[in-house]
Amino acid sequence: MVQRQIPRPAEILELMTFKPIDLDGKRRRLSSALTIEDLRTIAKRRTPAAAFDYTDGAAEGEISMDRSVEAFEDIEFHPSILHDVSTVDTTAQILGGSSAQPFGIAPTGFTRLMQTEGEIAGASAAGAAGIPFTLSTLGTTSIEEVHAANPLGRNWFQLYVMKQREISYGLVERAAQAGYDTLYFTVDTPVAGARLRDSRNGFSIPPQLSLGTVINAIPRPWWWWDFLTTAKLEFASLSQTGGTVGELLDSAMDPSIDVEDLAEIRRMWPGKFAVKGVQTLEDAKKLADLGVDAIVLSNHGGRQLDRAPVPFHLLPQVAREVGDDMEIILDTGIRSGADIVAAIALGADFTLIGRAYLYGLMAGGRQGVDRAIAILSDQVERTMKLLQVPTLQDLGPEHVTQLSRVRRLEEEPRPRVR
Repeated sequence: MVQRQIPRPAEILELMTFKPIDLDGKRRRLSSALTIEDLRTIAKRRTPAAAFDYTDGAAEGEISMDRSVEAFEDIEFHPSILHDVSTVDTTAQILGGSSAQPFGIAPTGFTRLMQTEGEIAGASAAGAAGIPFTLSTLGTTSIEEVHAANPLGRNWFQLYVMKQREISYGLVERAAQAGYDTLYFTVDTPVAGARLRDSRNGFSIPPQLSLGTVINAIPRPWWWWDFLTTAKLEFASLSQTGGTVGELLDSAMDPSIDVEDLAEIRRMWPGKFAVKGVQTLEDAKKLADLGVDAIVLSNHGGRQLDRAPVPFHLLPQVAREVGDDMEIILDTGIRSGADIVAAIALGADFTLIGRAYLYGLMAGGRQGVDRAIAILSDQVERTMKLLQVPTLQDLGPEHVTQLSRVRRLEEEPRPRVR
């Protein structure tokens, strides 16, 4: 028989430890976020629908985006055993330099609309974490201001080649003069994708107010206070600022760009040169033959052609075919450090995070970006330890199996229908 006794108050108190109350609301909010999805939940609560949906949404039916996220969910890890992982090294070598983690911040447009600290928060947080930051042509902070926010870190510039070539050429020169070490030549945006959430929300620069917009904004006064009491929201690199996202892209981008444009920009650029938006093995081989320094396997976060290839599915064959000829970077669908580890194991040299960092930005400005980077960094290290691999170089295809919810049918001869 179990002997029972009436507990004494002192014994009960020994078992009860109350968590200290943090009076800093932002710090309390961010510390409660344990995953990128947690940051997304906070971001949605604190950001007006138009700005949140611009970040969270994708093109048409958003199939490419959903498939890209699912591709990382549908993996199986294969841990090693009996390896010393008391410490692990997450340092990556990429594009002529090092990064403290195997990920950097991807280029994103209209960033100050999501939260007023915008690219400054991203660049300064990246510099503090020792990872690269990429500024978009459609950024809302200038090339020079980003360099000032991250003077000792690695800054990269993402370039759209526009109808007015002199604008693009001027941006290349400014980025070079400001000490940016890598240029991302983007090739997947001849025209704007159909981003239906933006159309339904009336998303534009500047924002178009409607009754629905105002009603949605009422419980989010902090966003409007930031928006109305800081510098005017406009593109830092473009003079045209009015219109919907699709109208701005279609008016500026040139669908006629070709290999000659790539060669011309490359001649102008003194640093490392990468091509962003590669979606087929054939194009990867073509760029390897052209001798570019790196490619970014990307479907633009699912924001351009819906039902485009999933970069993570494409990665293994591209790595096998051209991985010895140039560096391979991957973006789209990354929501955790485990996703990043899986990408490295299957042949990527590096990864880029877009939405994951923006959820942190919307959740808490610079502190939110710091939190997003910390979450991913912790997950990378923990996943490596559980796989029992002490360095990124020890990761290989033997550690990951790709499963798939979408199965490509084998090509078979089809009878002609008469």
